[in-house]
Amino acid sequence: MPSTARRLGLAGLALGGMLLPGAALAHPHVFVDAKSEIVFDEYGRIASVRAIWQFDEAFTAFAVQGLDANNDGKLDDSELAPLAKVNVDSLKEYDYFTWLTIDGVEVKLKPPDEYFLQFHGGRLTLFFTLPVADPAPVKGETRLEVYDPEYFVAFSFVEDRPIALDHAPRGCAAVYHPPRELDASSAAMLAAIPADQRDLPPDLAQLTNGLANVVTISCGR
Repeated sequence: MPSTARRLGLAGLALGGMLLPGAALAHPHVFVDAKSEIVFDEYGRIASVRAIWQFDEAFTAFAVQGLDANNDGKLDDSELAPLAKVNVDSLKEYDYFTWLTIDGVEVKLKPPDEYFLQFHGGRLTLFFTLPVADPAPVKGETRLEVYDPEYFVAFSFVEDRPIALDHAPRGCAAVYHPPRELDASSAAMLAAIPADQRDLPPDLAQLTNGLANVVTISCGR
């Protein structure tokens, strides 16, 4: 579980566009439709975590300003590559908002060995893969958590296959547990936090700790 002291700082250019004029001025500032994939190696160990994040249309509109270098009305791979690099470089400070624990022990995830952005349907989608530093088998309680402790970014997993297991051993399964819903009062208090306030008050920080998207993985014998 990450410390609530971690935050997505405005000055860090995290996610490549939050300082653009007109950006939202209330928590959360960015909305992401996400899905995750747990990748196993040939020995049945968890080897990496893949993330697929689609950003909201408002954030996308700000982030892609000026990227169409050849003015052809489209964004190709070469035009999106610099923004993809800004994304993954900025996210490193925040552990990519992704935490994996096996039997109560946090597993070290290395920076992405592959990443790219796509633009379609008026929205940016970021793809990246986090290798596990020391691949490990599923045991005890194995959990994947995706969320922003400071609720600068709101993650919602998609309804259609929010989690997938790639090359998992026979008998392995994953269950997605959505975060609890915020009540109206809590949502209003979070919305009142200005964009330039980097730390949430302690009571709100405790509140956002319950907003994790959690996946539990089990493997039968």
